[in-house]
Amino acid sequence: MTTEPPRWIYRLENYARACARLRAAMDIFRERARTDLEREGVVQRFEYTWELGWKLLRDYLDFSGAAPATITPAAVIRAAFAANLIEDGDVWMAALDARNRIAHTYDQATFDRIVRDIVERFFDPLQALLMSMQARAVEGSHG
Repeated sequence: MTTEPPRWIYRLENYARACARLRAAMDIFRERARTDLEREGVVQRFEYTWELGWKLLRDYLDFSGAAPATITPAAVIRAAFAANLIEDGDVWMAALDARNRIAHTYDQATFDRIVRDIVERFFDPLQALLMSMQARAVEGSHG
């Protein structure tokens, strides 16, 4: 009898692919100057990686019985921080704010600040989530 893996395992697979794509974009940032199109690509990759990240946290919290009563990105971030799934809830909340602002930003200075934050503040926590959730999957804590 085979048992289907929990939803968070499938979400983790998608998140790992998104993180790999974001990491590839970050490598370009370290190698040379970026074009506007490449900078926009980093933002786009950040947006869908972040989106999959909070949904991975939601799915894992649901699986472990610790899902918040209200399912919003902010509530999930707070619950994930309380459950020690993420280390810095403030950075995740800042990433949520950046994610929300970028869709409505037409100001170059704001865009540049968000790109800098993606590179300097948000990339490492996204990668840390990937590593910790992959470790949970290997440990067999998925059922």
